[in-house]
Amino acid sequence: MSTTGIESWAVDLKDIAAIYPFQGMEGLFLVVGVVLWLGWHVLQTRAEKADYDGVIGRHGDEASINEALEVD
Repeated sequence: MSTTGIESWAVDLKDIAAIYPFQGMEGLFLVVGVVLWLGWHVLQTRAEKADYDGVIGRHGDEASINEALEVD
């Protein structure tokens, strides 16, 4: 079953039009991917900072936590 109309791949591919979807949009996909990746890092950093601040709030200030973690 062929959905492309190509009977044989034993041809020069430059004579065939697009062989995959969204051809020519690789640059846009790269930009979208980088923006999403950077956005994820920003959101993750904010979430981790909020979690860290919550731990500090429950267990005291940063100095008391460092004092409790010191090894004798």
